[in-house]
Amino acid sequence: MTTSIETIALKFVAVQQDDPLAAPLIEELAHEYTTRYERPPGEQYNELRAYPAAEFAPPGGALIVGLSNGVPVAGGAFRQYDDTTAELKRIWTATTQRKRGYGKLVVAELERIVAERGYRRIYLTTGWRQPEAVSLYLASGYTALFDRTLPSEEVGVHPFEKLLNCEGAA
Repeated sequence: MTTSIETIALKFVAVQQDDPLAAPLIEELAHEYTTRYERPPGEQYNELRAYPAAEFAPPGGALIVGLSNGVPVAGGAFRQYDDTTAELKRIWTATTQRKRGYGKLVVAELERIVAERGYRRIYLTTGWRQPEAVSLYLASGYTALFDRTLPSEEVGVHPFEKLLNCEGAA
């Protein structure tokens, strides 16, 4: 017997880092990273909050939350990496909402905003204990900037890039 989970359309809203809608994103990411990378509780949360909020604000960045029936279920952010490159950060789907395609929707929405802001390239990194993230980025057309034949732990941080097809871009 197979079980099917239907994907519900998300409404994306831009928020600031201290917005209550962003709280589940930061809290769950901190818990997930603490668990996967065996870090002391609170350390990862403080690290996520240590990024200046201005880095994820227009015009150089954005922080978005995907809402389903008004409830935050997914989100992500980007910040300026260099003059032509945006860096994706904090891609998140609520633990109870996974396997619904929300991660792909978040990445696609961030890519749309990034292109709208005139960036030509997206860069991101993910950790060696996040195979779901690696799969998401590969399925979303990102190029791995590491040797995929090596064991994940040997690679360490996994960098990716994607060149955007922007009108008027050189």
